[in-house]
Amino acid sequence: MSVPPLPALMIEPAVRAALLEDLGRAGDLTTDAIVPAASRATTVLRARQPGVVAGLDFALTAFRLIDPAITAAVTRPDGTRIAPGDVIATVSGPARGILTAERTALNFLGHLSGIASATAGVVDAIKGHKAQVVCTRKTLPGLRIAQKYAIRVGGGSNHRFGLDDAVLIKDNHVAIAGGVAEAVARARNGVGHMVKIELEVDTLEQLREALALRVDAVLLDNMGPETLAEAVRMVDGSAITEASGGITPATAPAVAAAGVDLISIGWLTHSVRVLDIGLDHQA
Repeated sequence: MSVPPLPALMIEPAVRAALLEDLGRAGDLTTDAIVPAASRATTVLRARQPGVVAGLDFALTAFRLIDPAITAAVTRPDGTRIAPGDVIATVSGPARGILTAERTALNFLGHLSGIASATAGVVDAIKGHKAQVVCTRKTLPGLRIAQKYAIRVGGGSNHRFGLDDAVLIKDNHVAIAGGVAEAVARARNGVGHMVKIELEVDTLEQLREALALRVDAVLLDNMGPETLAEAVRMVDGSAITEASGGITPATAPAVAAAGVDLISIGWLTHSVRVLDIGLDHQA
């Protein structure tokens, strides 16, 4: 499925902040001292690992913000599966601008492609089951929009984007409210009819209480596959079932086989490895 690109308005602030962080107070001392102002260059963004491309617009925005005269010809757009040696895009124009933007461009492209690639790995692992892979709010500050976009590019789906688009009642909410029923009642009284309510449960007994309260979704936290299967039988389609807690590509198939609707994985955004992509000068 093709993922619509993000509008430039959503991309530019993050890229601009990253460039300003890198340029500091005096700009690119190395490039400005070594490369003549009139020099031009042709470079390629090249894959050094297999994976899925994501974040190309972020990378190309970095080049454009440094020098609008830089142009790019894309050969492997976002969502494309790549192999080592594949050229993702050719970037040409003023050499100073290309070199100054290089690291920021690669930081975005490598990080977001890493997220998309890891997501695709889990999605591939659970093929044949109905479960969808979703992300969490465990994102790097300032990069949530970009990271959640990369999840979609990798074939996953998004959980809530923030605290303001859904209710997720967790153990501390329950403890402070004085119980599950009271927490759910307060949530229902405090939000509009369009807002869904999800309740985190750790045991099947807590799940029974949640089902009696008719919540929209249940987060089945740190349950093994057999317990998850029993939980799915208990829910019987009356609520969305979400499995969470330490799920890896190796354990995901058994979790999906339990019949849950969603598998949420925090490490896809908070600690994923970058995909190795380089910028190579073409002589």
